[in-house]
Amino acid sequence: MSSSSGTRPAETKTDAVEPEVGPGSMRVLVVDNDIVHARTMGEVLSRLGHAVTVAGSGAEGSRRLESDVFDIVVTDLMMNDIGGLEILARAKAASAETEVIVVTGHGTIPSAVAAMQQGAFTYLQKPLDMTHLRAAVEKAAEGVRLRRQNQDLHRRLDEKFGFEGVVGQSPQMLGLIERLKRIAPTDATVLIQGETGTGKELVAQAIHQNSPRKNKPFVALNCAALSENILESELFGHVRGAFTDASSDRVGKFEYANGGTLFLDEVGDMPMATQIKLLRVLESAEITRVGSNTPVRVNVRILSATNRNLEEAVERGAFRSDLYHRLKVVTIAIPPLRDRTGDIPLLIEHFVKQFARRHGKTIKGMSLAARVKLGAYPWPGNVRQLRNVIESMIVVDCDETLDVDDLPMELEPDRPAPEASAEAFDMQSGLSALVGRPLEEIERVFIIETLKLTGGNREQAADLLGIGERTLYRKIKEYHLS
Repeated sequence: MSSSSGTRPAETKTDAVEPEVGPGSMRVLVVDNDIVHARTMGEVLSRLGHAVTVAGSGAEGSRRLESDVFDIVVTDLMMNDIGGLEILARAKAASAETEVIVVTGHGTIPSAVAAMQQGAFTYLQKPLDMTHLRAAVEKAAEGVRLRRQNQDLHRRLDEKFGFEGVVGQSPQMLGLIERLKRIAPTDATVLIQGETGTGKELVAQAIHQNSPRKNKPFVALNCAALSENILESELFGHVRGAFTDASSDRVGKFEYANGGTLFLDEVGDMPMATQIKLLRVLESAEITRVGSNTPVRVNVRILSATNRNLEEAVERGAFRSDLYHRLKVVTIAIPPLRDRTGDIPLLIEHFVKQFARRHGKTIKGMSLAARVKLGAYPWPGNVRQLRNVIESMIVVDCDETLDVDDLPMELEPDRPAPEASAEAFDMQSGLSALVGRPLEEIERVFIIETLKLTGGNREQAADLLGIGERTLYRKIKEYHLS
């Protein structure tokens, strides 16, 4: 029995059958012109413990999909107003993970096959056997439950490991990671500042991976590496014939990153003309391909990075003030490695594991002399330079222990390592400031700095200090050191 035009019998409270929902329950929408048949299906499914909403027309089913989210949709294929294929399309547009079961008569099997090709979970033939309906819904529900479990697992992994690439235990880095955790779930534009090699793109990836956009693309573009014309084509795309060699249409980074995150590295080097166009995109959420007049809507989160002082660039007129303020809704400053030398032992361990696995090498450890050498180096290239040095050491190593003979030339391996020299400790902990202080205070500082140098390894620290491990343990307890 089909409802007549203008009659909406399904829009009543009785058509939302919502029992107390358990953890495995599904939100189910049933759409059918035959309201009696629709309610029968709804009652059958509600007895399985699902929260069922019944719609007595395609139009109402469409409205329900606009206002709510469903795990499973059961829809008749042939209806008076909006058909089942349209319901299928709208359900998938609302949530790609919604499973759609199509109910069809014998004469519309080809249409049911078309529905399967467009993403339907399965189809059922009329007259409908309720046992087959229950089985189909339960099979669809099992897939939804499995996805939920996987998503929950990924969420818990993200909570535990989401920022594992941002390595550090210094107060500066712990504060940075805490700030990233607050920023990531938002949609705010972020300006990441830091010297070359500090890990600005790594921070941008961490923000993306811990945001609601993590399942969408993360697209990075270096603004300093391209000319103005090529940069605009890379950002916004172009149409065929827009310029010489434009032999076909091309999607730009904005369109490619739609729904996700676009990371603009070295944004301070962006040409002024491109800055104007970027500002317009940020204000309108629309891009226009080079050579086209047709705007395209985009939904992209912008993260940008620079090693330049953009405030000075604004004062010089080299960077637009309005764009600067649009990009720096939130600012993150990454400290250089020389200002967080306490993180060097942790970074060493991280990179040794990473590159030993990548190059298939067995590395048993690193000598104390090599650790001291790495700890004393100023690292003008920051974490990137340290990363490259560790990889180089692993590649050339031949005895499974990284030592000073594995160091690259830039670290001057022929010069004796500053093992326990006064100069080394003066550089790392300010020995001159301890002159005239009580001996116990000096001893405490030396133990603290040596533990930092060895990454907390007490055996190595005791060896470096020239004392026994038991003596070091007693000193740690005596000075209340963790």
